[in-house]
Amino acid sequence: KDMDKLLSIGKILNFHGIQGEVKVGYTAGAESRLSNLKTVYTAKNDRQIKLTVETLRFHKKTALIKFKEINSINEAAELKGCLLKIEKDLLTNVLDKDEYYIDDLVGLKAFDADNNLVGTVSFVANQGEGHLVAIKGKDDEEHYVPFVKELVPEVNIKEGKIVINNIPGLIEAGK
Repeated sequence: KDMDKLLSIGKILNFHGIQGEVKVGYTAGAESRLSNLKTVYTAKNDRQIKLTVETLRFHKKTALIKFKEINSINEAAELKGCLLKIEKDLLTNVLDKDEYYIDDLVGLKAFDADNNLVGTVSFVANQGEGHLVAIKGKDDEEHYVPFVKELVPEVNIKEGKIVINNIPGLIEAGK
């Protein structure tokens, strides 16, 4: 599968038990989408892996998933930190015109309110309470911005950019 056509739905946080079950973190409220999963993809060392869901249950804000292909604690531990992805078109909820997938933010140019380029979105992390956008600045350092309207007032997927309000000490343009 073309990994660009895939969408992250969760992250393998750790193994669970000794049978190869994994503990998966996901965005709160996504239970209904997760419970119908049959096949997911992940990548390890640039190798794409297709996984078949054998069992899935929810436990303390995580999903415990047993994949047919993973049968030991060692195999499960090797996938720790990997993102689980599904095909975009499998998502049943159709997006409204001003909606987008969180993954679509990665690679967008980030500008400050004065339209100065401050960096590129390198990844988006789910912090449970919300998302953090990681912006790789000109200094090659990652700067984290809470993904809330007050700090990120504009997201324009078509133009490939997001606007971040100037917050003292957060990101300085022109560094």
